[in-house]
Amino acid sequence: MRQTHLGGDKLFVDYSGDKGFYVDAATGQRVPCELFVATLGASSYTFAEATHTQKTPDFLASQARALRFFGGVPAALVSDQLRSGIVVPCRYEPGPHTAYLDFVTHYGTAPARPRCPRDKAKVEVAVQVAQRWILARLRNVVCTSLADLNAHIARLLADLNERTMRSYGKSRRHLFEEIDRPSLRPLPQHEYAYAEWKKARVNLDYHVELARHYYSVPHALVHQAVELRHTQDTVEIFSQGERVATHRKSTVPGRYTTRTEHMPRGHQAHQNRSPEHLLTWARTVGPMTETLCDKIMADRPHSEQGYRSCLGLIRLAKHFGRERVEAACTRALWMGARSYRSVHNILEHGLDRAAQFEESSTTAAPVAVHEHLRGPGYYQ
Repeated sequence: MRQTHLGGDKLFVDYSGDKGFYVDAATGQRVPCELFVATLGASSYTFAEATHTQKTPDFLASQARALRFFGGVPAALVSDQLRSGIVVPCRYEPGPHTAYLDFVTHYGTAPARPRCPRDKAKVEVAVQVAQRWILARLRNVVCTSLADLNAHIARLLADLNERTMRSYGKSRRHLFEEIDRPSLRPLPQHEYAYAEWKKARVNLDYHVELARHYYSVPHALVHQAVELRHTQDTVEIFSQGERVATHRKSTVPGRYTTRTEHMPRGHQAHQNRSPEHLLTWARTVGPMTETLCDKIMADRPHSEQGYRSCLGLIRLAKHFGRERVEAACTRALWMGARSYRSVHNILEHGLDRAAQFEESSTTAAPVAVHEHLRGPGYYQ
């Protein structure tokens, strides 16, 4: 059936069965390359380039460069049953690749029904023309890199699009400017960045794994299934289609990237338990409380062993008040005590209010020497 093509309606894409090549300068061997071809339905204005493979990253990158070449976005993209774009090859409801859906969503277009060869004659003819007017003319040209090969293809492609077609009496470029360009949608503000997707399940520690690195998600999603969308620079995590976390991508294996807001309150509080944090709080109570906390952590083999004692003082301040805790810490320092239990006993028995000790003193009271003291030598 004769197809009627509207301006800016469909872009047909396919790969040529014949391949191009370039010669590796280091080894002298031929490196075969795929020839990607894209043509607009109404004007037959054509884009072509060589790529190393037909895999999804190359396939989507070629389409992105084609859209940039045309300077706009058509209403629909029509591809063959390529595994790069279609993962469920069904005639009636084909299943597009997740990355391909991401691609068309970015450009605000839609994937049309994949066609069989007789149903997409427009791009089949464009492929044949590219083979004859580009590949055939390059068969005796020695290119030394993929970029060199594409530079030659771009030169011949410009000549192809400027040639007058006998059927229309106009060139492809002339028809493009007249029919297709006015109907194309504008390109998005940002260029497409290829992204891969991965399904994962949130671990008990509210992290998901990607390439042996672990990224946090909100702790309420523990044990739930999520999807990871990752580009070269970022990692996005989706739950039921909604983005719940974004991280900068890391290539360090075995490490964790954690956002504080993803942690339960208890974990956030534990993370804040540092000497600086505890001393900052103690300073709000008074100088003696700060001094006691500092001495408690200094007396332990490791400062973290004194965290719980300092946290106990925080609890005492909530129960007895900051003024009493400051007075109790002053008495504890005078007695040479270095523990939460000592401050608790002082407060419980009201000794912080007693006048038997000099509150301004922070050193232990001197002990008188007399004959009844045995001394340390007695116990050796």
